[in-house]
Amino acid sequence: MSARGHAFGIDIGGSGVKGAAVDLATGELVHERIKIATPHPATPQAVAEAVAELVAKAEWDGPVGLTLPAVVIGGVARTAANIDKSWIGTDARELFSAALGGRPVTVLNDADAAGMAEDRYGAAKDFAGLVLLLTFGTGIGSALLYHGTLVPNTELGHVEVGGRESEHRAAASVKERDGLTYEQWAAEVSVVLTTLENLFFPVVIVAGGGISRDADQWIPLLTNRTPVIPADLRNTAGIVGAAMAIDGGITP
Repeated sequence: MSARGHAFGIDIGGSGVKGAAVDLATGELVHERIKIATPHPATPQAVAEAVAELVAKAEWDGPVGLTLPAVVIGGVARTAANIDKSWIGTDARELFSAALGGRPVTVLNDADAAGMAEDRYGAAKDFAGLVLLLTFGTGIGSALLYHGTLVPNTELGHVEVGGRESEHRAAASVKERDGLTYEQWAAEVSVVLTTLENLFFPVVIVAGGGISRDADQWIPLLTNRTPVIPADLRNTAGIVGAAMAIDGGITP
């Protein structure tokens, strides 16, 4: 069922498909999030079936917003990260709508969804101006918002810094792979952040991803000039942002 002021968001990741109804007045989940393991291989049809199962479990009958780890333009996936390469060129909006009985759906990039949520309800809610969210994980996801308006599909993790893509220098996976200390890794992150702030001049940079839980161990070591703050919503940000997109947030 659906309720006034609530919207349903689903965050599709490499390990789990997670969803919940969201109170759009507060950004809080209305109930415990529901999680289904991401099918392997994570083909479009298999993921669509998982989404249908999740929505049925929630007994939700309204529109649904969904994230994908992909560039999404006009509802069509143009890239595929941590999901099957057969997603490239798939009309995800049409696919999910059909799997959910023809109801309206909105599909957007997962980092964009997280950025929207952190900008409205989370770490950046008290900042006015240009907000940059970066998620540090296997790669680096990005979201850029100006006074709450999203510039979709920025993919700043692929910006070259010193001859290497940013995410090849400073993703959390690089720290683990190379056995870097927080000091060593923060130095690489600082180089990337300095490049990005010189391009965009954000008022704040929000750091997301699992490593943001250890923010006190590395954010104080950064040497770039823009304030960097840890994400607030973390595991719920994608769900909340997906729900926001239904409410007129974006149509990427």
